[in-house]
Amino acid sequence: MKLRKTPSGKHALSLTVALLGSTLLAGCFDSDNDSSGPSQAEVDPNLFPSDGQLEATIRRTTGGVPHIVAGDLKSAAFGHGYAQAQDNVCMLAEAVVKARSERSKYFGPGPDVQFAPGASVGLNIINDFSFKAQQIYAGAEAEFPTLSPESRALIEGFTEGYNRYVNETDASQFPVECADQEWVKPITPVDLLAHYRIVGQYASGALFATGAVFLAVPPGESPAPTPVMSVTNAEEVNKLLKDVVATAEAGAKSQTNFADMGLASNAWGIGSELTEQGRGALLANPHFPYTGHRRLYEVQMTVPGYLNVHGAGLLGTAIPLINFNENLAWSHTVTTSRRFTWYELVLKDGDSLTYVKDGVEKPITSETYQIEVDMGMAQPVVLERTFYFSEYGPMIAANAVSSQLPAWGDNGALNASSMVAHTYRDANANTGGLLDTWLGMSRASNLEEFQSVFQNCGSTLWTNTTYADDQGNAFYIDSSSVPNLSEKAIALVNLRRASSDAYAGLFDQGVTLLDGRLSQEDWVETACGPLVPYDQKPKLVRSDWVQNSNSSYWSTNPDEFLTGFSPLFGEEKAPINPRTRLGIKMLQNLMDPGFPDAPLPAGDDGLFTAEELIGVIWNNRAWYAEQFLPELLQRCTAIGSTAVNGIDLSSWCQSLNNWDGLYNRNSVGAHIFRVFMANYLEDVDTDLTTPFSPADPVGTPADPSEENAGTAADTMLLALADGVAALQSQGIQPTEALGDLQYYRASGGVVPGSGGMPTFYNNQPAIPWHGGDGNIDGAFNAIGVVTDPFLEDTRFPRIAPSTIENTAGLSDGTDGIDGWLIARGTSWHFGLEFTDNGPEAYGLVSYSQSTDSMSPFFSDQSEQYSNKEYRQLFFTEEDIQANLVSQGETVITQD
Repeated sequence: MKLRKTPSGKHALSLTVALLGSTLLAGCFDSDNDSSGPSQAEVDPNLFPSDGQLEATIRRTTGGVPHIVAGDLKSAAFGHGYAQAQDNVCMLAEAVVKARSERSKYFGPGPDVQFAPGASVGLNIINDFSFKAQQIYAGAEAEFPTLSPESRALIEGFTEGYNRYVNETDASQFPVECADQEWVKPITPVDLLAHYRIVGQYASGALFATGAVFLAVPPGESPAPTPVMSVTNAEEVNKLLKDVVATAEAGAKSQTNFADMGLASNAWGIGSELTEQGRGALLANPHFPYTGHRRLYEVQMTVPGYLNVHGAGLLGTAIPLINFNENLAWSHTVTTSRRFTWYELVLKDGDSLTYVKDGVEKPITSETYQIEVDMGMAQPVVLERTFYFSEYGPMIAANAVSSQLPAWGDNGALNASSMVAHTYRDANANTGGLLDTWLGMSRASNLEEFQSVFQNCGSTLWTNTTYADDQGNAFYIDSSSVPNLSEKAIALVNLRRASSDAYAGLFDQGVTLLDGRLSQEDWVETACGPLVPYDQKPKLVRSDWVQNSNSSYWSTNPDEFLTGFSPLFGEEKAPINPRTRLGIKMLQNLMDPGFPDAPLPAGDDGLFTAEELIGVIWNNRAWYAEQFLPELLQRCTAIGSTAVNGIDLSSWCQSLNNWDGLYNRNSVGAHIFRVFMANYLEDVDTDLTTPFSPADPVGTPADPSEENAGTAADTMLLALADGVAALQSQGIQPTEALGDLQYYRASGGVVPGSGGMPTFYNNQPAIPWHGGDGNIDGAFNAIGVVTDPFLEDTRFPRIAPSTIENTAGLSDGTDGIDGWLIARGTSWHFGLEFTDNGPEAYGLVSYSQSTDSMSPFFSDQSEQYSNKEYRQLFFTEEDIQANLVSQGETVITQD
């Protein structure tokens, strides 16, 4: 290998990476699944290099954004994999450990009990076994040979790019979280595909991987794994296995809302009627975790004449997911749809491993799996467990999730006179088409071509899609994977919801329980398999606007309600969340700023530009402030200095009176209203006097009760007093600015399972953060606190706050953490408009591109977010050349 460098530091201005053939890395794989691709005669030059040589040029612009140019798709993915590894190698390596069910092997039974004593002991064991039962890796092995040439090109290219970086980098130079760790090693295409199966099941199978699948055993059988061979520390192992079962029981019970996957977003598609250019425009505002595998990574990928797309995707995805090209743009929001169903199986009398369907006996099958567990000895302990399956998928312990549901072998919920067991079917169990969907979207040049991706069975797994184009079209579709039930099955579900409070409650938790006695409740096959086809999905094309902020498709645009769809897509004529109410209010009232200090949504002319759309995100308006602050101030005036629950509210009310009503860094009073709302939400459903009306989903429900208004018994003032008490307990004053209390500060620096204590990186100071909690404040620019002691989806420890109840996550001061430590929310976000010269876009990745604390791209964009300094998202060659970062060039070639 020849290496030529000019002084440029770790991330170079221009990087050309060449790889001759697939044989160079053959010795690095631990399986035979890295296919060399199609034969020479079958090579599509758009997809694969005709000479077998991969080559990609990577140039970085402001913020460390890689712009990758290559002669074919596989080479472009090769460059993408290399760039992502440069910035996030530890996150990617840990994701593969997870997908291979090897957390216990490398990180111990988990979590690190020195870091979190007694917390979730053995969770790694539960995850590893559950992912095996869910066929995460085995399914990827079976699925890989069936992939399209396009998907193979992307997966193989990304894998080889990642491997190239890992192979050429001294292991001691990796970030501290994974330096010199044996689990950071070359991967196979199947490893990457298995990771995609994890991603695909974030809103389905992953919800059952913390206990519900693990605990599913027939009557009389223990769910505890057993050692394959005798061990010297038998007492320690036996105690661990008992703890594992207890952890699984706690994990299953903790999942109370299967419709909430902890993710949110805003997206607007603006049509020609409301843009200055008379073309389309897009607001993209995903609210994702700032840590772990769900971080979004920005990139531009160009294959001249075939693909040119700029966007951001979850770590490890070989093509970006929230994107724009020359003609169109789109964003995604988590949908209210359901990606799985549970089935209650009626067991054969006296036989807990046979169920009866349509009068025919069917077996409950089993498979036995093994995992390795690092117990601190010379050799790992090998554990073994048997798991059980129906024709639908893995069995689950429904009773562990809900006490209203029976255990395996007890009388059923739907079949009260029969012994039953429960299983589930997952619409996203297979994700082989994931990359094909986003590649098709990225290559589309108009609305018809974009829609054809979904007409041809494309799926965005668990999201809606909101779109705009240069012809002025605005388009919305629930493009997720939804089980296709017959009209009869839907009627039965609706009947059960209406006649059984228990069933309705379970349904409201996100569980659709079906009767497995008869095939009439099976999913109905179509040209798109067992999923709802395109013509039955909620969708809307407009020339003014469409929007989604995680409420039902029903209210996409109140001028044209969407009705008549399967209940598995979500509720119709039902209340919408506060971000949706605020978003629609802004779109319907372009000349209303909400509060005087906020800008008009679309400026003085009422027509959007790209900069005005990023300004909509950053205007930091909040629904509840606009709905309740005037009323609260009236009651503050009435109560004066009279104590409420022993607290004189007058100084706090004065700050609220001076508050600008926004969640900006310099807003004084926002923190008071936040803790008020956190408490008032406990009573708001019963306190409001104007009920929800489907005719006015934005304006209702509304109007606090006047009972005891302005007295010490006032419901609103009592909520304010409770919130103020929490602030006082932390020494927080009424005159403090939000930016002095709310901040982002990355932490970590610990190898999983090592017993180390995380630290704030590089003693980095807190970065003041603007925005509000989407649920508590009702803020459009939604952010929030995370209390999990690990980076999202990973086993990397982080500094996590211990919080005070009903405060939206205010720290209680433990371990020196104060205020609101933000770790989720507005992430990759931008405003875009189409002009006569193509797309023009402005935005940021709020937490920055890299998770390497020594990278120049670790916190640069975070500072920009804090200061409301957006950057242009460069797309043209001219703009890229004019905005390159670093001072030199690195060229790596292979002899």
